Parts: sequence; structure tokens; C-alpha cells
Amino acid sequence: MSKVEELKAKVLKAQQEADIASLYVLESQAHEVFDEETLHGYYANILDLALERLTETLEAKTQFDISEVQDFATLRALYEYAIEHYHADQKKDAAALFEILSGLSNDKKFSDAMQIHQAAAQSDLSLDQFLEKIADIATTQEQKSFYINAFTKEAQKLLKDSQSKGDN
Repeated sequence: MSKVEELKAKVLKAQQEADIASLYVLESQAHEVFDEETLHGYYANILDLALERLTETLEAKTQFDISEVQDFATLRALYEYAIEHYHADQKKDAAALFEILSGLSNDKKFSDAMQIHQAAAQSDLSLDQFLEKIADIATTQEQKSFYINAFTKEAQKLLKDSQSKGDN
């Protein structure tokens, strides 16, 4: 069996088992082996599985437990989806996704970070401006987090301004 066929078999098995975490484990191999079109489908499958888990979680009125591997992988996929919207300058959609994410996790640090993301998107900051002025990328990278979880002092001001606008 070739390397491509072997990887496709592993990916298919993970998809059939709705195992988002395994798909992320296979991600670097996928980048080495798959062409651009196949990679696009690969990530679309991860997103489809994450959206299914999102629907199930919302219907059950529960939250994701970030310490549980599948929940962690689902939050990662949904976060990446929200960032894609932000990157595409679809700020309203990104803000709505960040708002949903902030309530989806039982992890306070994640929820608080999503509120800052939401405030940035709602305040019409571009993703580049958010990364330059609000996010502390160096600290986030040190912590090896899948989401931006460290912020400059500007973040608290942004959040406060956003909350005061919401109170009016």
C-alpha cells in the first residue's frame, strides 16, 4: 500500500469514527502527501464533524470540556473557522462565531479570550489590527495554544468599551 493510500485509509477511519482529534494528528502527514484540492476537502471534513458536534452540544444544552480530547479538537476546528471568517473580513459572522464559542466551553480562559476576539471583530478592527494591537502573539506561542490566549493592555480597554456599548 502506498503512503497516500495508507494515509487515506487512516483519514477515512477517523472520519467514520467522527474522530476530529485523530484528523488533527494526521494533519502534518496530510500536508506532505495531499494536493491542495484534497487538503481543502480534508479541512472541510474536519469542519463538518465539528459542526455536527456543535449542533449536538447545543441541543443537549451542555458545554465542551477543553480537557477532553474530542472537545478540544472540536473547539479548535470551530475557532479556526471563526478566524477564517475574520481573515475574510466577515467581521459580523466572526463576532457571532466568537460569541458562540465563548459560551461553548467550560474553560474560563478560553471563554474570556473569545470575548476579546468578539469585541475586536465587533469594533471593526481588522484581523491584522487585532494581531498587532490586541493579541500578544509571543506569549500565545510560548504557551503553545491553538487559540490566541494572551493579550496586550489594549484588550481590556477594548472589552470594557465593547461591554459599555452593549449596555446602552
